[in-house]
Amino acid sequence: MNGIIKDILTAEHSGDRLVSSPTATLEAGKGIVGDRYYSSQGTFSEHMQNQPDFEVSLIEQEKIDEFNAITGHHYSGHDFRRNIVTQGIQLNELVGKSFSIGNVTLKGIRLCEPCSYLSARLGSEVMDYMVHKAGLRAQIIHGGEIHISDFISD
Repeated sequence: MNGIIKDILTAEHSGDRLVSSPTATLEAGKGIVGDRYYSSQGTFSEHMQNQPDFEVSLIEQEKIDEFNAITGHHYSGHDFRRNIVTQGIQLNELVGKSFSIGNVTLKGIRLCEPCSYLSARLGSEVMDYMVHKAGLRAQIIHGGEIHISDFISD
């Protein structure tokens, strides 16, 4: 199964709008350099210090598109607050598995389910339509630089 990176998104502080970048540096044990969770500034940082499932989050563009089609919204990856937007790969199948983005190796830890924070930002429909579809939380096994359009392979 192969996919590609459609977008790379980070925010310096909790609540900041996510900013798209053509590249990002992923550091094992820390996260994406410059992101709120890398510097322990994320919404859930105080509860999840040093937890591998808060190093990086991914979401499928296809799931965002499905949500928008059902609800009539026009949300993007920025709105769903995940770090990496993918296309062409089923992220749910990567729970418990190692996979590569370019020369970076990640391990899928658990599904990134919608939460009350996301529901408050986007509306209660997130809880109705995005359960088991809101992405993947992953640990960085071998860090490095990733780029938009990099291939994702398992």
